[in-house]
Amino acid sequence: MPDPTYIATALAVAVTITVALRALPFAMKSALNESALLADIGRWMPLGAITILAIYCLAGIDLTTPSHGVPEIAGVAATIAIHLWRRNAVLSIVTGTAACLVLTNLALPA
Repeated sequence: MPDPTYIATALAVAVTITVALRALPFAMKSALNESALLADIGRWMPLGAITILAIYCLAGIDLTTPSHGVPEIAGVAATIAIHLWRRNAVLSIVTGTAACLVLTNLALPA
């Protein structure tokens, strides 16, 4: 059995590092407010995340299944359509996911 002092020291180090890492962004907030890089990341991150999710979804399509990838393609199409209509990333992702899930679960087994 490890020494209780060793366990307490390890736990204290872990807690200190965790608190420091969580507090660091708030401590640096004033320095980051004027950052052009941070503004660019904030502007491009939603588009990048949606693009990566769409590529991941479409790369996994198996054309030999009975649905032939229709649910996945319909989900991506619904995501694009809702986003172009409402310009709301959360709404478009939720709608596309729901469309894909509904169509996947409605597919008849082979």
